[in-house]
Amino acid sequence: MATPISMFDPSILKELVTTKVYFGKYKDSLICDVPVHYLEWLDRQGMPKGKAGMLLSTALVIKSNGLDEILHELKRKYGVKSRF
Repeated sequence: MATPISMFDPSILKELVTTKVYFGKYKDSLICDVPVHYLEWLDRQGMPKGKAGMLLSTALVIKSNGLDEILHELKRKYGVKSRF
């Protein structure tokens, strides 16, 4: 049986810093730039289905655990500029 670590897809982290939100208040913002309070609200309302929901949920977990530095480092690595 695969362990959670062996099932992790590192491309998800790149997508967090390169994929934009396609709806709502933060439309056209990078997923990694969406504030945690909005991610928490989305979580209470129900995350979108599919890949967008998975990426938003991943961003929520990272940010709510104080691991924002991971996202900052990934943005530097991939040369991504923040909107905010």
